[in-house]
Amino acid sequence: MEWINYTLFTIGGDTPVLLIDLLTSIAGLTCVFLAGRNNKYNFWVGYLYTALLFLMFWNKNLYASILLQPISLAINIMGHYRWTHPKKEEESSEDNKALKVTMLTWPQRFMTIASVLIIAFLWGWIINHKLPTDPKPYLDSCVTVLILMAQFLAALKKWDCWIAWLLVNISQMALHISVGHIFMPIVSGLYLINGIASLYNWYKLYNKKA
Repeated sequence: MEWINYTLFTIGGDTPVLLIDLLTSIAGLTCVFLAGRNNKYNFWVGYLYTALLFLMFWNKNLYASILLQPISLAINIMGHYRWTHPKKEEESSEDNKALKVTMLTWPQRFMTIASVLIIAFLWGWIINHKLPTDPKPYLDSCVTVLILMAQFLAALKKWDCWIAWLLVNISQMALHISVGHIFMPIVSGLYLINGIASLYNWYKLYNKKA
């Protein structure tokens, strides 16, 4: 697994740019770009992205994010099925074999926010006490839980998932910068731009019941 630490070049003479960072960045951008445009093939790229993220976080000892990847894979598989096997009342107006975009109710939104805050705090506390080598346990856990929630909402094709993804992007930028990642903060910024565009695009799909 020596290739994980393969350095493409260095910045400033002492900050390495790793091959795994570049590959993960490309896969992640491709995945969210396809998802934002309501393309079901985002899930196939998502499988590769999950594997690359696991390797990248392992390399940085970000344990909460490592533990995320098997759960993320399960959600990805569920989402792949849900997007392509809608119930009769869930069918898109443009394609009866595709799931239409819907929204959470306000009570569901409040429950979602409360769940994220509680789980993130508890997970951060566990990581801080059981895996003290994690450099940013609470921030790592917050990003982890936000990603899980965003993925779950995206798997159900809820418009609200893009609100969650915007929060993820901001949190990830802080996390990656804090542990010395080079490409990922840039990618998180590009995710942020894509998330804003996707928020608007999915809102149009919601109004069309598509």
